[in-house]
Amino acid sequence: MSCRKTRGIHAARPAGLIRPARRCATGPVTNKGKDKGALAASQFFVIIAAKRAGKPGTYDRLSAHAGKRRRLAPTMPRMNDSATALLETVEHATGPAPEWSVLWLHGLGADGNDFAPIVPELVRNGWPALRFVFPHAPVRAVTINNGVRMRAWYDIRDMNLANRADEAGVDESVAQTEALIVREVERGIPASRLLLAGFSQGGAIALATALRRTEPLAGVIALSTYLPMAERLVKETTPAAPTQPLFMAHGQFDPVVPYAGGDLSARKLRELGFTVDWHAYPMAHQVCAEEIRDLGDWMAHRFASAQTPG
Repeated sequence: MSCRKTRGIHAARPAGLIRPARRCATGPVTNKGKDKGALAASQFFVIIAAKRAGKPGTYDRLSAHAGKRRRLAPTMPRMNDSATALLETVEHATGPAPEWSVLWLHGLGADGNDFAPIVPELVRNGWPALRFVFPHAPVRAVTINNGVRMRAWYDIRDMNLANRADEAGVDESVAQTEALIVREVERGIPASRLLLAGFSQGGAIALATALRRTEPLAGVIALSTYLPMAERLVKETTPAAPTQPLFMAHGQFDPVVPYAGGDLSARKLRELGFTVDWHAYPMAHQVCAEEIRDLGDWMAHRFASAQTPG
C-alpha cells in the first residue's frame, strides 16, 4: 500500500505546527506493490523530491500507470483585465486541444505540485482531453503556525472551524481563483466544462467560489474540507450557484478538519439546494484510492452528461 502524507495542522500540537500525517487509515507508509490503500495528499513533496534526485519512488509508478511520463509545464503569472495578478500554476494536459479544464487548489503549506501526480491515477480511457491547472497559493504568515510564512489561501487564526478563516484572505483567494477561471474561458474552455477542485484549505476556497458564481461551473470537488464563513456565504449564495453539482469527501478520523465539520457543511449546502455527492472513508486528513475511484466515477458522469443534447 502507498500513502501520500498530507501537510496541514497537526491537531495534537498546541502551536499548530505543520507536520505530515505519519500513517494511512489502514497501515504504515510504503511504496511496495500496487496496493490501492489510502493515498494521501502530501507525500507528493517526497515524490517530487525523489524524482528530482533520480531515485525510484511513487511518482515513477504513477507516471508508468499513465503509459508515459509527461512533463508538468509551469506558467508564469500575468495580469488580467481586472488587474488581479494571475497565480503561477503547474499544468498537465492529458491530450492535445483540451476540451475540459480541472482547476485544483492545494492545501496549507503545499504548492501546485502537490496533487499533480494524482492525474494518472484519476484519468480514465475514453475521457475527453483535460487540462489540469494546479495553482500555487500566495505565501503569507499563518497565525496558528506561530506566524510562519508559507503558501496558504488564507490565514488560520485558530482550530475552531467557525473562526478559522480570515475573511480578507478568503475574498482575495476567491478573486484569484476567478481570475484563473477567466483565463480558462479565454483559452476556449467555458465555465460549463470546468471543474473546480480543492483539498483542505483549497477545498474551502473552491466552495466559497462556487457559492458566489453567477455562471455555474460544470462541478465542484471539495476534499477533506469545510464551508468557511458559513453564515456570510449562505447570504451571498447566488440563485445559479446550487445548480453546480458537488462532490465532497472526508476522512472519518480527520484531526485537521474534523469529520463533523465536513458533514455539517454538506448538510448546509444541501439546505441551500445543492446536490451533494457525499463520501466518507476510514482515513485521516488525506486522500485514499477508493476516494479517487469514486471521484473518477463522478467526473465520468459529468463528462457524459455534458454530451447529452440539451
